[in-house]
Amino acid sequence: MNTKPIAKSEILKELQEYQNQDYKYESGRILGSMCTQAHPFAKEVFIKFLDSNLGDAGLFQGTKHIEDEAIKTIGSFLGNPEVYGNIVTGGTEANLMAMRGARNLAINEKGIKNGEIIVPESAHFSFKKAQDMLGLKVIHAPLDKDYRTSTDFVQDNINKNTVAIVGVAGSTELGVIDPIHELSDISIDKNIHLHVDAAFGGFVIPFLKDLGYNFPDFDFTLPGVDSMTVDPHKMGLAPIPAGCILFKDNKCLDAMAVDTPYLTYKQQSTIVGTRLGASSAAIFALMKYLGREGYAKLAEECMDNTDFLAKGLKDLGYDLVMEPKLNIIGFNHPKLSTEDLADELEKRDWRVSMSKCPEAVRIIVMRHIKHENILDLLSDLKDIKNNL
Repeated sequence: MNTKPIAKSEILKELQEYQNQDYKYESGRILGSMCTQAHPFAKEVFIKFLDSNLGDAGLFQGTKHIEDEAIKTIGSFLGNPEVYGNIVTGGTEANLMAMRGARNLAINEKGIKNGEIIVPESAHFSFKKAQDMLGLKVIHAPLDKDYRTSTDFVQDNINKNTVAIVGVAGSTELGVIDPIHELSDISIDKNIHLHVDAAFGGFVIPFLKDLGYNFPDFDFTLPGVDSMTVDPHKMGLAPIPAGCILFKDNKCLDAMAVDTPYLTYKQQSTIVGTRLGASSAAIFALMKYLGREGYAKLAEECMDNTDFLAKGLKDLGYDLVMEPKLNIIGFNHPKLSTEDLADELEKRDWRVSMSKCPEAVRIIVMRHIKHENILDLLSDLKDIKNNL
């Protein structure tokens, strides 16, 4: 640590050197990320609220009102504007809150001590964190031929210790939507908390449905859905960090509330204490600025590029894991291993990711991936196909 101050210009120069090592979304070569460039208007609003702390919301009552309104708007996208919840850091924190709320409620109402949750094999790794942090046993439900969770397995494996079942709407690896309607029926029949992880799909599916895409119900329109995770910092174009946890009623929030006697609000249900109000303000402003029409246009553009890429892959002889449901594609080379294909793409300066369930190269066609980027990618894939 320096004993004397350093000039801003020198510090900024050093920071720029580090930032130059980062990949940039605008390059169009980041193919494996569910995040993208934040909208310029959202960035502008975010900066204005950098000093607001929703962890002590009585000092920032206007920002707290913004958060409440943002929750209602997101709830309206998902079938119920009268929901409860918080803007949090991301899908991991939201999923942890959902499991913590379900666990605490089960302890209070049913006396369950050794809670279990049933999640699909395709579930996000945050549920492994829930296992470690909350002392929950995680039961993984196998997937069917369409990579959706087996509802028969869920039904057969509910027992006296089950505190929650989980479905995914827009799986991390393939964008698959689980049979949430069937899980809803099971939830009601067994009186079990149903959580839907729509971290990705929550800001895609509703707007594609507006455009006439045929998707099954997956949200609070189903009576058994008790909580949902949605990430505005993915397809919602909000600056990181901006996740969202929604509950159908506030009993889960009450069940995990802790006393905070030295703050202006005397109880707190979120996992973190200090919470940045800028995230709530940015997503609130952006939802007003874009509206449902703006988000529908974004989703349609991403799906058009996804369909173009899928057709190009098939024309080149690559194997698609499945026809894309959302703007996520999993594919493989007919001869190379998944890892070798990923290595070849990275040699050509494409930043891809690999799915494990099933094994495939995975591309998320986000806003920063343009038509010309897809043409360049297909050209490189053609070269790989013809020369290896």
